[in-house]
Amino acid sequence: MWDLGLTIGHHVREVPEGAGLVNDNPEFLLALTDARPVVGDATLLDQFLGESDVAATAGRTLDALKGLIAERHARFNDTLYQLEPDVKEAPGGLRDLFGAQTIAKLTDPALLSQGGAGARSLEDAEDFLLRVRSVLHLEAGRHHNLLSHELQEKAARCLRSAGSTPRQQVERLMSDYFRHARAIDRSLRWALRAAPQPIARNLVRAADGIRFVDTREAADRPETWLALFQAALDHGCSVADDALSCVQQHAGRYSPHDFLPTRAHCEAMLRLLTPRPGLYARLSEMHDSGLLGQVFPEFKAITCRVVRDFYHKYTVDEHTLLTIRNLERLTEPPEQPEAPDPPERQQFARLLAELKSPELLVLALLFHDVGKGGDEDHATESTRKARKMFDRLGLDVDDRAVVEFLVSEHLKMSLVAFRRDTEDPEIVRQFADLVGVEERLKMLCLMTFADVEAVSPETLTPWKADLLWRLYVDTYNHLTLSYGDEVIGRDQSLHSELIDQCPDDLSAGQIVAFLEGLPRRYLRLFSREAVYRHVRLSTDLGPDAIQAWIEKSDSAWELTVLTHDRPFLFSNISGALSSFGMDILRGFAFTKPSGLIVDMFHFGDTERFLELNPGGDLQVIKVLEDVIRGRVDLAARLKGREEGAFRRKLGFAPVIHCDNESSRRYTIVEIVAEDALGLLYRMSRVMSESGCDVDLVLISTEGRRAIDVFHLTRGGAKLSPPQQQELTANLQRVLEGRT
Repeated sequence: MWDLGLTIGHHVREVPEGAGLVNDNPEFLLALTDARPVVGDATLLDQFLGESDVAATAGRTLDALKGLIAERHARFNDTLYQLEPDVKEAPGGLRDLFGAQTIAKLTDPALLSQGGAGARSLEDAEDFLLRVRSVLHLEAGRHHNLLSHELQEKAARCLRSAGSTPRQQVERLMSDYFRHARAIDRSLRWALRAAPQPIARNLVRAADGIRFVDTREAADRPETWLALFQAALDHGCSVADDALSCVQQHAGRYSPHDFLPTRAHCEAMLRLLTPRPGLYARLSEMHDSGLLGQVFPEFKAITCRVVRDFYHKYTVDEHTLLTIRNLERLTEPPEQPEAPDPPERQQFARLLAELKSPELLVLALLFHDVGKGGDEDHATESTRKARKMFDRLGLDVDDRAVVEFLVSEHLKMSLVAFRRDTEDPEIVRQFADLVGVEERLKMLCLMTFADVEAVSPETLTPWKADLLWRLYVDTYNHLTLSYGDEVIGRDQSLHSELIDQCPDDLSAGQIVAFLEGLPRRYLRLFSREAVYRHVRLSTDLGPDAIQAWIEKSDSAWELTVLTHDRPFLFSNISGALSSFGMDILRGFAFTKPSGLIVDMFHFGDTERFLELNPGGDLQVIKVLEDVIRGRVDLAARLKGREEGAFRRKLGFAPVIHCDNESSRRYTIVEIVAEDALGLLYRMSRVMSESGCDVDLVLISTEGRRAIDVFHLTRGGAKLSPPQQQELTANLQRVLEGRT
């Protein structure tokens, strides 16, 4: 069989072993449910199956299957809405279809015709997925189940998906895929849920969840449907499939007013949106059954909406619901009390607990991306659509203002936290002016946290969470304590503390002399011990000397370099780090009037070079020194590394924007380009060639897009408009590969 090219799993068992099967090998237990002879002595298999008594082990087999399903779903973040889905392994894929069929085989052969999406829908879904999988195997020439962006166009073409352009064909293919995957997912969830307790009029709690006693009565009373989902939240269970089917069958008959005919019903809708365990699941049930789109018609435009930006990992509707799940998770106790949540999550959880009206935050999250159904600026369009909802829900003036603010400004805090110099009091002041009051600040912070984390499981790194939290703290201090006074007071206190606790080998005069001319934020970025080290190393530092060291911080590595100013210093340091595959997160450059430079880079070691190589920090520093002194051809070193890494081109043009208004001291240059090895090195080198000094660079990555924000001066001043035009042209030329 191997010689034929078949991939097979195998077990060697003796017949008596069949009587003692345990859960140590769940895959084997599942295989027995479908065991049949292929070749050889069939009586041996009959004897083994007789010893094992598959029917008697059905309970253990089901437990094993549930465990495998949960484990596999966790690998995909428990969502089927992957923009590059694995048609076999992902939720809603062929493995889930097999799981549903196996549960029916072990319990009730008619199970899948009694609930879920129905037998016919499953047949259609299986046929569709098998055809897609066949295309993937043929195109790859091997066992390949990932419906990647590259293969989606080929699959759409082979399966003759509707559409006049490749993009339309891909979007139709993927929408069809998600509809079929949702049918499989629904049937599997039905199969996994298997006697009623009255809890309200026409509502009972059954083994499979909350259900209507009389579906015919319920079908004619849509104003009672929200109570179905509220009861499921209150009891910590799901909504029964027959109730969901009733909702799905009749939802299209009714208008939003039919579901919310009175003020009491509107208030019940808002209460349902309060963040707590189970909210995401209940909203997902409302969405899948069509109720969410009938209560909020604006949501229909983003149902199964695919935006191919190579950044978001999920469809727009699922991304929206995942933002709410992220809030929900902040309300949940840790799974293991002895292992509490990381401190950064505890901070955001405390913020959520402090909110006066958290349901308004969830309402804003529901509407923050509904504008993505068209081609307009989505925040503006989302705000316009949200206003239509205010009257239907009967929101008062204050609540309307809060939700409208959150929807319209939902991108602002991430922009400031990740792309602006938040150590600049002016930046914080401007942001504080935008939010105005502490309650809005808390809600916008949580909205940003939930939104960024819902892009993909990897997007909200500890580093980004820390940046977001620091902006919250500084803005809160500005709103409540006067930010400028707080920073000045803190700096003065630290300055005094540095002198009061001065080590014996240093004098107060040395410390004062070293600090003279450095910006105040230097004292915010470096610890007392680090400042003392800088003072020592700067003493009698020769004109060609370079002092550098690498340390591990909580969320990243830090490289600090002390030397005298020289051409291309910043770009050479960034290039040297990139040549080791380091992911630069942020860079600071401090220059004293004497020409002494203190540069600090935060970076991630994605390839674990420093972790796996003892003395690797010394190796990086040696290369760094050689690069700065011109002993190593950095361009050649980077080129060799680039040739070893294949990345497909995305094909979007770089965007460069210069801003002289946001900062009192700097020209801010924001560059959006395709992420690539050595990108920061090339851009900063162009800036040095143009006579610019890089004081700060903020680095953010959205999928394959790099968003780098430079804070520049030229001759100690902001760049003039002609200088900005010259720099933009030079950058454009390099980024487009014309030089």
